[in-house]
Amino acid sequence: MPLAELEAEPFARLLRAVAGVPPLADEVLARLHAHHRELVRWASRIDLVGPGAADELFERHYGESLSALPWLPERPFRLADLGSGAGFPGLILAAARPDAEVWLVEPRQRRAAFLEAAARRMRLGVRVLGVRVSPQTLPELPDRLDVVTQRALRLDPRAARALLARLAAGARWLVWSGGEPPELPPELIAGRILALPESRQRFLREYRPEGCE
Repeated sequence: MPLAELEAEPFARLLRAVAGVPPLADEVLARLHAHHRELVRWASRIDLVGPGAADELFERHYGESLSALPWLPERPFRLADLGSGAGFPGLILAAARPDAEVWLVEPRQRRAAFLEAAARRMRLGVRVLGVRVSPQTLPELPDRLDVVTQRALRLDPRAARALLARLAAGARWLVWSGGEPPELPPELIAGRILALPESRQRFLREYRPEGCE
């Protein structure tokens, strides 16, 4: 079933109905609606979300992305989203936290173009890096990252280890995964786990560098 365009109020109503989504300000809802409109416009031309997305778009994609909001720093922060795809979760979190500096890493050219177009429509100053996550491309990311997000991406262990050097004190690495924990460097210590609403087999997992409380 193709994605259908929604007016602002029906979009907001559907999003608010998703379990686990925190209350969102009107300006955040407007940015998320802008993302949805761009997603609908591009989805007929390129593969942005998988089969069945129309049935699970709000719960699986918007809802799961927004579930990380309570775990983000209260102050302004720097976030790198690895394998951004259609913007879940990096661009969605940027919409909710426009005070953050956000880098979206997406190697597929057409998806990177979508991210740039969506960010313009959302009026967000995110940076899109059209590169694959590897030790060679990590220098394009800033030093002292406060948050790393990883969803639907199997990360090269060498890239994960190289990225450790760019984490700020107290940084957190957030991973959306199934029942099995992801393979990450042992220097990342497992912390909180959130069972994602509407799913019995998907979790949001928090990791922090060794030595951080």
